[in-house]
Amino acid sequence: MPINFGIIGTNWITHSFVKCAHSTSKWNLTAVYSRKQETAQEFASRYKSKDIALYTSVDGLANDTNLSTVYIASPNILHYEQAKTMLLAGKNVILEKPSCSTVSELDHLFQLAKEKGVILIEAFRHIQEANFKILKSAMASLGPLYGASITFAQYSSRYEQVLAGETPNIFNLEMGGGALPDLGVYCVAAAIDLFGAPKDSIYYPVKIATGADGAGKLILSYDTFSVYLCHSKIYASDAPSEIYGEKGTLLVPTVTDIESVVLCDAKTKNRTELARPKEPAEWNLKDEAEEFARCIEQRDQDAIDRYEQLSRDILRVLEKSRRDNGLLFPGGI
Repeated sequence: MPINFGIIGTNWITHSFVKCAHSTSKWNLTAVYSRKQETAQEFASRYKSKDIALYTSVDGLANDTNLSTVYIASPNILHYEQAKTMLLAGKNVILEKPSCSTVSELDHLFQLAKEKGVILIEAFRHIQEANFKILKSAMASLGPLYGASITFAQYSSRYEQVLAGETPNIFNLEMGGGALPDLGVYCVAAAIDLFGAPKDSIYYPVKIATGADGAGKLILSYDTFSVYLCHSKIYASDAPSEIYGEKGTLLVPTVTDIESVVLCDAKTKNRTELARPKEPAEWNLKDEAEEFARCIEQRDQDAIDRYEQLSRDILRVLEKSRRDNGLLFPGGI
């Protein structure tokens, strides 16, 4: 039987998740929450089912006994309270990145999930992609690691609003915004999934007029090497991401939606393409939808525990980076 699920957040990423989830035949959208009835109705109207319940109350969605799982893709600052409400109601939660503002908030959510016997998973789609997993497996061929660089820099059209004196949510600390939680989190998640939790981290943000970071450089330190992360929403970069080892280098053009994984042999200079043909970008959430359904259906505790630790390690770096540089969210967190 498909997993009946509801959604919080009626933006493009939510539509992408619903479309990809439905394509697996393992999910069935049964409820939509929005603050406005007309917005919920418009979202639901794109899907064939006539049995999609509409809610303008988070508590109403939480009390819907026809669904077991809720996908949350609301503004960052709302994640903790909304996820807490759903977990207390006994719902599994798939929580878009970044999960919470602080590690203590995330710890509380995982504690609630365990107490209620449900699952909480953070939705890092890129580490579920087939070619990312190929990249991770290929690291064994590099021998001792010497370092890595990971870049994700895209110019945001909403930066034009900042230049015009406005404060859009994505660049608003009051809403949990900034380049690090929006794009930098992809780099941090990739690095920690590939190399594990770092011993230390140092963040060098580029602060903009709103007080948030519009870009930044982050250095993760490990026992024998360092990883350099570069992210931005105020400039673009086509720089590839690379992993350096004694026996060779792995090169990918982007850290998400990976189309190519090239292994460059240090001695022979030969280049070998390892990537599989990827599906069109419109299906780039399908792998995570498949994996999350598997975790829920099979109650794969090993995988669930692994994802829990990954989320903690990622958020620990994000929180430290913000606090070290005075990038504080409401309440000084």
